[in-house]
Amino acid sequence: MRLHLERPLAIFDLEATGLNITKERIVQIAILKINPDGSEEKFESLVNPEIEISEEVTKIHGINNEDVKSAPTFAQIASEIVTFIENADLAGYNSNKFDIPLLAEELLRAGNHFDISTKKFVDVQNIFHKMEQRTLVAALKFYCNQELDNAHDAMNDAKATWDVLKAQLERYPNLEGNIEFLSKFTKNGNTIDFAGRLAYNEKNEPVYNFGKHKGKSIKEVHIIEPGYYSWFVSPQTDFPLHTKQKLKEIMDGIKSDKIKSEDDDISLDDKLSALQNKFKKN
Repeated sequence: MRLHLERPLAIFDLEATGLNITKERIVQIAILKINPDGSEEKFESLVNPEIEISEEVTKIHGINNEDVKSAPTFAQIASEIVTFIENADLAGYNSNKFDIPLLAEELLRAGNHFDISTKKFVDVQNIFHKMEQRTLVAALKFYCNQELDNAHDAMNDAKATWDVLKAQLERYPNLEGNIEFLSKFTKNGNTIDFAGRLAYNEKNEPVYNFGKHKGKSIKEVHIIEPGYYSWFVSPQTDFPLHTKQKLKEIMDGIKSDKIKSEDDDISLDDKLSALQNKFKKN
């Protein structure tokens, strides 16, 4: 195997009540953790989403309301999930756009502030799309000559993703077999949050990445429209909790820098005043 792991890689897949990151809930989670020594560990669970699963969604993944009625809620298993992935990087199929943002949202919603964004992410779909442009079912057939039985079962999809990643590394010599490279290769642009509402510009300044202030620095917008930040992070907006958390962190840094600058100015004024008083006495 060409993949060299310095720490575990947790390949995971989520099934949910829908595709809206801020409104939907997880109904099944499966994690296949590959350790540096090649050994594997598994975690999987149905999850009671505490909202209705529509018939349309059930037709996709086969999980209905009766299936999850007695399952634990996400809040009840959140700490177990965090412990399982705590020392691991994350991988999945379309995970940068869906699974990772939804997992982060559910953790924050459960009051667990484990910071997923400090990890490296490998989105196997992005490798596939950059190389071949296909779906997971086609990827498994293309790379491994396997059929994906029972697609949309979380553990089956996680296993298929692992098989595809291993085959991709064998097929493309230019893909380096380390998570640092694969994470950068599959990253979507220069976004700060999972939803892509915040990003860095060419000067490495945090900017809004959508709407009327798109491309403007967060610091600049706070000066010209101070209420925009308050509106953004208010409970009335449906931006993801992770996005709001990242914006709050950026604003805390801006406010801290401002206070420090003011303190430096005061200190400089005190020094000038002291020098003036000294010369007056002479």
